[in-house]
Amino acid sequence: MSEQKTNHESPEQNVAHDNIEHSDSILEETMKEFDPRNNSDEDLTVHSEIDLDTFKARIAELEGEVKQAKEGTARANAEAYNAQKRMEQEADKSKKFALQKFAKELLEIVDNLERAMENADANDPVAEGVQLTHKALVAVLNKNGVEAVDPQGEKFNADLHEAVGIDADAEADTVGTVLQKGYSLNGRLLRPAMVRVGQ
Repeated sequence: MSEQKTNHESPEQNVAHDNIEHSDSILEETMKEFDPRNNSDEDLTVHSEIDLDTFKARIAELEGEVKQAKEGTARANAEAYNAQKRMEQEADKSKKFALQKFAKELLEIVDNLERAMENADANDPVAEGVQLTHKALVAVLNKNGVEAVDPQGEKFNADLHEAVGIDADAEADTVGTVLQKGYSLNGRLLRPAMVRVGQ
C-alpha cells in the first residue's frame, strides 16, 4: 500500500519524504547508541563519560535536520499545489479556445445568412426560414462564448478593426461603416471587424 502511495507523489514530495526518513534513521541510530539496553557494562562506562554538551549538540543538529526536512516537505507540497493549479488553468484555457477554428468557420455561414437576409424579398417565405436559421446559429455561438463586435461609431483600434477603406462622412479616426462584424471568443478577438474609417 505504501508503494502505491509513493507512486502518486510528485518528485518534490519523494525527495522531502526521503529527507525525513533519513533524519529519522539518524536519530534512531543515535538513540540506539545511547540506549543502555543495547550496550555492555564497558560501553556504559564509556558512554557515561561522554560530555553532556556533545549529546545536546547532536540532538540540536538532528532537530535542525528534521526542521529542514519538514520545511522542504512544505515547499514541495506548495510547489505541487501550484503546479496542479497551473495545469488546471491551462486545461481550462485549452477548453475555452479549442473551438476557435471551428467557430471561425461558422462565422462565414453567419455572414452568408446575413447577406441572404439583406437581399431577400420581404414576402418570400424562404426569407423567414433564413432568419430563423440565422437566429438559431447566433444563439448557439453566443452560448459557446462567441460574441459579435459591432464597432459602428467607435474610435478606430487596429487591434480590433481591419480598415479596408475611407468613409468620407465619418469623423476622423472613427469607424464609419462596418462591412463585416467582428467577433470575440470568451473575451479574446476571434475575427476583427472589417470597417471603413473617417479621415
